[in-house]
Amino acid sequence: IRSTDGTTAKESMSYARDDFWATSSNKQLNFLQHVKTQLKINGKCAIVVPDNVLFEGNSGETVRRKLLAECDVHTLLRLPTGLFYAQGVKANVLFFDKKPASETNWTKKLWIYDLRTNKHFTLKENNLKFEDMKDFIKCYDADNISERKESERFKAYDYEDLIKRDKTSLDIFWIKDDSLEDLENLPEPKIIAEEITENLESALDSMKQILTSLNSK
Repeated sequence: IRSTDGTTAKESMSYARDDFWATSSNKQLNFLQHVKTQLKINGKCAIVVPDNVLFEGNSGETVRRKLLAECDVHTLLRLPTGLFYAQGVKANVLFFDKKPASETNWTKKLWIYDLRTNKHFTLKENNLKFEDMKDFIKCYDADNISERKESERFKAYDYEDLIKRDKTSLDIFWIKDDSLEDLENLPEPKIIAEEITENLESALDSMKQILTSLNSK
């Protein structure tokens, strides 16, 4: 930033607040922390977050550990690609309830529904429909979370197992990607090209965030 006297200074991209768990230049991590602070006790939240919120280290790990301990983080929906106009977006919906202060962690199990692996959607030719969400809605069963049952796409992970993962990563998949095994039944070339573009643009966006963070130091 150039001032009126001609001197320049770098603008900090990190955002620090006393009620935040961690200082970060990641806007999505900051927004997640902000939403948590705005919830009332026992308030419920469903928030869309990009993949990097699930696996980013340092401040990202701090936020995930705090969120798992201080809130009941009960459900994660892994969204398929091809849902957003912006290319390269890999997103999820994180469901959690804010809880009062406690000496023990509030999250007991995180249920993850994988709607991404072996799913191929596009905005124009194969857009996501209500029918595609029916199984998740059935599995979610908001009134009977304690009675949930695992299925091929719906798995539960205990709190103790989550915090043992590298960087407390919640970036978890278990379904075999058929496109990596069955070369004779690959998606249409156009879909493959779109997914490659999304992956490349996602990687470029991550590198831009890293560069911005380095320049702000």
